[in-house]
Amino acid sequence: MARQETPDWRGSRTSLAARPRRLVFTAGDVILVVIVNAALVVGMWVRHGGLNQLGSPSAKLTAAGQLTALVGTYAALVQVVLMSRSPWLERRFGMDGLAQWHRWLGFGVTILIGAHVVFSTAGYALGDGKSFVAEAWTLITTYPYVLMATAATGLLIMVAVTSLRKMRRRLTWETWRFLHLYAYLAIALAFGHELAVGTDFADDAIARGYWIALYVAVGLCLLAFRVGHPWRMGLRHQLRVTEIVPEAPGVVSLYVTGRDLDQLQARAGQYFRWRFLTRDGWWRTHPFSLSAPLNNAFLRLTVKGIGEDSRGLQGLHPGTRVAVEGPYGLFTAQRQTRSKVLLVAGGIGITPLRALIEEIPAKKDAITLIYRARSWEDVVFRDELEKLIRDRRGAIHYLIGQRGTLELPDDPLSAQTVRRLVPDVESRDVFVCGPASMMERMRDILHTIGVPDQQIHFERFALL
Repeated sequence: MARQETPDWRGSRTSLAARPRRLVFTAGDVILVVIVNAALVVGMWVRHGGLNQLGSPSAKLTAAGQLTALVGTYAALVQVVLMSRSPWLERRFGMDGLAQWHRWLGFGVTILIGAHVVFSTAGYALGDGKSFVAEAWTLITTYPYVLMATAATGLLIMVAVTSLRKMRRRLTWETWRFLHLYAYLAIALAFGHELAVGTDFADDAIARGYWIALYVAVGLCLLAFRVGHPWRMGLRHQLRVTEIVPEAPGVVSLYVTGRDLDQLQARAGQYFRWRFLTRDGWWRTHPFSLSAPLNNAFLRLTVKGIGEDSRGLQGLHPGTRVAVEGPYGLFTAQRQTRSKVLLVAGGIGITPLRALIEEIPAKKDAITLIYRARSWEDVVFRDELEKLIRDRRGAIHYLIGQRGTLELPDDPLSAQTVRRLVPDVESRDVFVCGPASMMERMRDILHTIGVPDQQIHFERFALL
């Protein structure tokens, strides 16, 4: 691990000119577009005689199969757009919010497509006088593209099952992400079945053109934001790792330099998706926050070796080229509505908060930091934090120790502790970053104390 002269973080200040541009559309506009297109999908089904099919029991089942297929397919396309990493969507909803919608919409898509299979097969079986199993076999072996659609349904079910919390805990993130990518293959496989068998497309060129346009638009979003955007940024900024500095056991800071860094338009608290262009790691992306405010000298990200990927980054060499996507996230000082703030960090969750401290206006007693760590060795940026807090005439409190031991049977991060350390917590904005379990616990603590939801700010990294 090469060591050069460490860049001076004290001189790094966010360029006031480097701010995300205002967008002319609102979140309501986006939701309206989604609803209008959903109405068009259903309206075309009605126009093609969907309501006139509601006669016999078999016809009703078949109609239900058609409608669930159309809505489920449309929802799948919306789901892909949510995770296309569009900067326009992210700046309105935040990547955390988009990921939550993507997750629940994914389960909805699986249910709708599963219902389509059951309703359609049952409807045809009832009309043909066959058993459900016999009709399913006939459809798979004789109808065009049904075998592909069956494979697509199986892939969607696999993705949904592995996305359940209990299943995700048993998989490494790398394995889960690899399996999750099969959802794209499922959507592609279903496309041929939709056009060849769907009654909405058999005799209606407008309907066929509309759905083809939807698929093309989604594909262009993926190409533009997942491929074009990072490579454009890479060519423009020519990013490279210049230094790797140990911060704590298993924790290093990577200093990345390049051209026109202040034009990246990132705020403290945001994160980029980093792609380190090594022979065996160029295809992986890593969501890491900036651990120092944006400046024109360097970008700093701080990494703890938790998983296989993050441990591998600690062996990078100076000179490694870097591509980035972003910035992402709404975990910024723009969310501050009160004159005072409380920052609560858990472990390596200190990284975005460390950058935020420099951007929050410096007023006496305006900043209080609570830092929860298992041991003093796990405290990152201690010297930097103490100087920054001291210069801003704030307060810093360390809660050190591993709960469940004789020395620390209970978690010191409790409502009583927060109330004692920060008596005026209800009048502050609270920014929380750390493990998911810690953030959920902290939100419950703040609710117990009486801090309103609109003053509680936290963000999960979107890992898709």
